[in-house]
Amino acid sequence: MTTTVLEMPCAAGPREGVLEQRVDATYRKITWRLMPFLFICYVAAYLDRINVGFAQLQMKDALGFSDAVYGLGAGIFFAGYFLFEVPSNLILEKIGARKTLVRIMVLWGLTSAAMMFITSPAVFYVLRFLLGVFEAGFFPGMIFYLTCWYPANRRARVMALFLTAVATAGVVGGPLSGWVMRTFDGFNGLGGWQWMFLIEGLPSCLLGVIAYFYLDDRPQQARWLSAEEKAVVVAELKRDHAARPFFHNHSFGDAVKSPRVYAMALAWFTFICGVYAISFWLPTLIKGAGVTDVLSIGLYSAIPYGVAVLTMILVCRHSDRSGERRRHTVACALIGAAALATISQTAGNLPLSLLVMSIATAGIFTLQPLFWAIATDFLGGTKAAAGTIAFINSLGLIGGFASPTMLGWVKTTTGSLENGLYLIAGLLAVGAVITLQFRRGWAHSESSRRLHARSPQE
Repeated sequence: MTTTVLEMPCAAGPREGVLEQRVDATYRKITWRLMPFLFICYVAAYLDRINVGFAQLQMKDALGFSDAVYGLGAGIFFAGYFLFEVPSNLILEKIGARKTLVRIMVLWGLTSAAMMFITSPAVFYVLRFLLGVFEAGFFPGMIFYLTCWYPANRRARVMALFLTAVATAGVVGGPLSGWVMRTFDGFNGLGGWQWMFLIEGLPSCLLGVIAYFYLDDRPQQARWLSAEEKAVVVAELKRDHAARPFFHNHSFGDAVKSPRVYAMALAWFTFICGVYAISFWLPTLIKGAGVTDVLSIGLYSAIPYGVAVLTMILVCRHSDRSGERRRHTVACALIGAAALATISQTAGNLPLSLLVMSIATAGIFTLQPLFWAIATDFLGGTKAAAGTIAFINSLGLIGGFASPTMLGWVKTTTGSLENGLYLIAGLLAVGAVITLQFRRGWAHSESSRRLHARSPQE
């Protein structure tokens, strides 16, 4: 079987029979090989990024930090991330994912563990900034990496599998962080928050070393795929390439001149504001619902994240099968916005608060794989993709700085997060409106995807 033979059915429509089964079997094999490891890496990355939200339950009192100091420290991570993300992804395109992950994961793991030595706001700011510098490129690098393996009609669900690591970091990290902080508080003269940074930071270093030996940069290099299976993947990716996405044969420089790229970045900014409103302030919101024990806060925080894991998988699976992206994204944004605006009205009622927090978390977190399915459909496998994905993500992640900084200032000034949550909800609604405008610009690529869409089972 040659690549040419495998490509022939594409012109005629969806594959049927034995050939379709062979394609599905190949991608099941790829998914089982890649996704568990990438998932674990992203859980570690995201946990190291957001565990400061749990640390602040003890750290603020121990070090005398205000909510404004905490909010700025949480957000300054994204300043370092913004400055170094595009260069990191351009380097990844040249040297591959294996070498890039070693550098990123070892350095961010050591920096995250070093946060146990925070003694002042200045040290807090410097370490959070460096954490952003060292982690820069991981997320957009993995998004680009997945486009090197998966065609558009499989991408939303596989990105959902990858991005459920964000919610899973909350499911696992909440109880783990709460348990460590309560159990180890005072052990060897260190606070529970210090032990938490150490215990959760060092595993990332080990994962980075494993990545170098475990991953392959491209399907053609994978020794665990047969020649026939490699041909299947190459044929699928060529079929995507034949659809000629907007930036076909254009450079990164051409891409950053396109208004469409900035529209995507602005939409991503609004969505990121919502993501990090949840990620950095969920423990505080649960505390405001009447829970004071740090372990209990960690356990309760697993509930909204657990709901988000389910919705990310189910909604993105439906998006792939229907071939529709925008309405799914808009619906999630508006549901998340409405729930976020309602949270402050449920203070003191724990069951109702958890219900509303769960709806908000599910809606907002499910936006992420849907958005990147739209963006990667737009960029396809073009040579501009790696840098442009990083560019969109880095501009959007300004919201990761703006959201916690703004909410921290609001809480310090007013004593409540209510007005800040209303503002974040409004931004999510703006993101929904922007996403609706993608319709005209994406018409050609979406029509192509629907023409070739199937319902693969992975």
